Amino acid sequence: MRLRALLDTDALGLRLLGGEDELDRTVRGVMTTDLRDPSRYLTGGELVLTGLAWRRSAEDSEPFVRILASAGVAGLAAGEAELGDIPDDLVAACVRHRLPIFAVEESVAFAVVTEYVVRQVSGERAGDLAAVVDRHRRLMTSGPAGGGPDVVLDLLTTDLDLHAWVLSPTGRQIAGAGDPLPEGTGAVLAAGHLAATRTGRRGPHRVTVHSTSYSLFPVRGGGRGAASGLRDVRETVLSDWLLAVEADAGDWPAARLDLLQGVTQLIAVERDRRDAARTVRRRLAQEVLELVQTGAPPAEIAARLRVAAPVLMPGIGTAPRWQVVVARVDWDQQDGPAIDGGPVAQSLLEEILVEQALPGGSGPGSSDRIAVAHTGDEAIALVPLPPLAPDAGDDEAVQDPGAGLHADELLTLVREPLTAGLADDGRLTLGVSASVHSAEGLRGALEEARHARRVAAARPGRVCAAGHHELASHVLLLPFVPDDVRRAFTARLLDPLRDYDRRHRAELIPTLEAFLDCDGSWTRCATRLHLHVNTLRYRVGRIEQLTGRDLSRLEDKLDFFLALRMS
Repeated sequence: MRLRALLDTDALGLRLLGGEDELDRTVRGVMTTDLRDPSRYLTGGELVLTGLAWRRSAEDSEPFVRILASAGVAGLAAGEAELGDIPDDLVAACVRHRLPIFAVEESVAFAVVTEYVVRQVSGERAGDLAAVVDRHRRLMTSGPAGGGPDVVLDLLTTDLDLHAWVLSPTGRQIAGAGDPLPEGTGAVLAAGHLAATRTGRRGPHRVTVHSTSYSLFPVRGGGRGAASGLRDVRETVLSDWLLAVEADAGDWPAARLDLLQGVTQLIAVERDRRDAARTVRRRLAQEVLELVQTGAPPAEIAARLRVAAPVLMPGIGTAPRWQVVVARVDWDQQDGPAIDGGPVAQSLLEEILVEQALPGGSGPGSSDRIAVAHTGDEAIALVPLPPLAPDAGDDEAVQDPGAGLHADELLTLVREPLTAGLADDGRLTLGVSASVHSAEGLRGALEEARHARRVAAARPGRVCAAGHHELASHVLLLPFVPDDVRRAFTARLLDPLRDYDRRHRAELIPTLEAFLDCDGSWTRCATRLHLHVNTLRYRVGRIEQLTGRDLSRLEDKLDFFLALRMS
């Protein structure tokens, strides 16, 4: 389709501001963005929709338009909702670069323009499918009363007899018509989608769960994946939503596949809206984090927290407790370009925390208001918790069961899909602090969460977490022992036993582990190993003979214990 056709469509409410001589340009797609530099998402031929949030001064217009023109976009449509009239400097820049520019009336939603372009570019469809898309458009753009993605999915069910759900990258159900997916199915579908995407296979992907076939379509928002072909797949795969349809799309006609692709673009409008809603919370977290890291006075940090608390958790009060969660995503950079891990970790941490039920919240999803910032490759979340009861003493505070998030529970629901998305070249590690009651404790909580994350990083596995309670144990020290020291220490103590076991099948290593686990009790250890006590004494004597150590001495027991933990 051509730009002129958009201008001639009254329902779109477009007004030409410049570039009349370029209206015969062909439109190949549509993209919504408020990034100052959206070049990485552009492939050429797009109609770019923008709300102008990127414009802070008149000087910003020229570089923005130059980027669009260099990418070969078809035209620019600017919304009037943010600034009213379109700034003259933006119009002038578009005229200089021969880029057609339109004004989008405040009463016209970008979703209306998006759906129209998608429908026209996709070609003519069968009459019943076109009617369904038109109904989708009217419902998706009718404001809150339209019902959002749930209504779109309901129409798929009533008009095409397709049952569908919108899922997050972790398998959390975001929208759906009718009954929810069976428990655990969302995570399996998300894992299958992420694994298939990481291999480079084109969608829709098909996954079978308990003899039921599902087809999976990616839902990519304008800010994160509209042109993901220009980005490393690792930057988008862990943040894209997906549309799961209970059907095998392998034999679908092109018209129906095209319809589902159009539906994902409509749902992407809701994705972008939710991303935009997180902007304020992210900014608050970033401000608090900068104050903490630059050593600002506690009074200044406390003032910022008092502002943040009502925004992050309405009704929780102005003096909550706080927890800090630190996440980091590391990629093997040998086979690809360098990736900024901070935004990826931020998106993942937000998603993980949505799954949690917080004290004082309304269950899973209540933590969707948690603020997550990122600095470098780290993402850092500020988690507000309800204040303790006024009559709670110090002992009660320490033993409070509502202490907030627990590291061992954070990853329960998301480990399988995230492991699939990270594949064999990525790792996600998390650290969780204890709760603190004031701004003075926030710096310590941040360092505590970072130490816990380093402990998690020393563990095997693609997705690992550690909590503050583990920092009072020997496990805090072990990850920071240099590799060559670890190898030398364990080899000196355990290699003689391993060699002996290999030659004689004597099971000295398992015997040593059981003996230490039973605190040196001969009777309990013999019972656990189903051995006579004399046999156990013989094995322990052989261990002492081979290593020159005495297992009746605490120092030697401790050395063996640490060697086994580091091996």
